[in-house]
Amino acid sequence: MANRKDVRVWRLLDANANRAREGLRVVEDTARFVLERPDASSALRRMRHRLDQLVRGRYATLLRHRDVDTDPGRGNLTTSHKNGIPALLATNFKRCEEALRVLEEYGRVVSPKAVKGVQAIRYDVYQWEKKLLS
Repeated sequence: MANRKDVRVWRLLDANANRAREGLRVVEDTARFVLERPDASSALRRMRHRLDQLVRGRYATLLRHRDVDTDPGRGNLTTSHKNGIPALLATNFKRCEEALRVLEEYGRVVSPKAVKGVQAIRYDVYQWEKKLLS
């Protein structure tokens, strides 16, 4: 049985892997359907799939430690996109970048081999953020 600290770390990793994938999906679909940028949509989809490949080997462990019912941060989201699609894109790029950074830092403890892959995705996200929001 994992100790309490391990359980918390796996919960943190699960939440951030989900957050990163979700942010990438919002940006990908915005690029595809709203901006009509197939180049961006394809690149973002590849990033999402690369992240999935990095996480897939640990999926069962992540899922086993997921505990949505007792998440103290659940329901605290108050994000508004009153400034339109650019604000929506910026919010989701930042959500993804921050989640990837957490995965990168905790990956150094749990799965050092995955760190370079997560870092590369984060840098690619930075580039697409600049391309789509400049």
